Amino acid sequence: MTDREPVEVTNLDTYGHDTLPWSRVRDLFEADPASERPCFLGTVRPDGRPHAAGVGAVYHAGDLWVVSGPTTQKSRNLAAEPRCTIATRIPGLDLVLEGMVTRVTDPETLETVAAVYRESGWEAQVAGDAFTAPYSAPSAGPPPWYLYRFTTTSAVAVAHEEPYGATRWRFAPE
Repeated sequence: MTDREPVEVTNLDTYGHDTLPWSRVRDLFEADPASERPCFLGTVRPDGRPHAAGVGAVYHAGDLWVVSGPTTQKSRNLAAEPRCTIATRIPGLDLVLEGMVTRVTDPETLETVAAVYRESGWEAQVAGDAFTAPYSAPSAGPPPWYLYRFTTTSAVAVAHEEPYGATRWRFAPE
């Protein structure tokens, strides 16, 4: 997710619908930054095999943020290859984001994003350069949990509610 404007917009709809505005996607995330929306992180193992895992993602400051324990498959994959995908369903749209993650360790950002997670009902606290909490998803591994900032490079959305359409957006690198 990003609050940046796309540099390229491609209509993928074969039924004659107009392109979807990026603002439709961005506005849905801004309206509900800590939603319980299902999100699936796609990574690649060092041997090239794909890996997908559900993650709790929140939206803050124009980006999606995810957490993962350092010993999980997804964290090991991201350490070797930070390019990844996040797939989700938001009201009216199926959305696949391509981009890359950066592990975040600065205390101010950790505390700010931990607060967003707390607003969603997860009791995240900053512990050193990661998060801890009384619980997390069973697949998250034991604490501490690393925080990753996901930066979108491209996105594809297919609308399953009016106005219909299918669009790809590409974004300039940061």
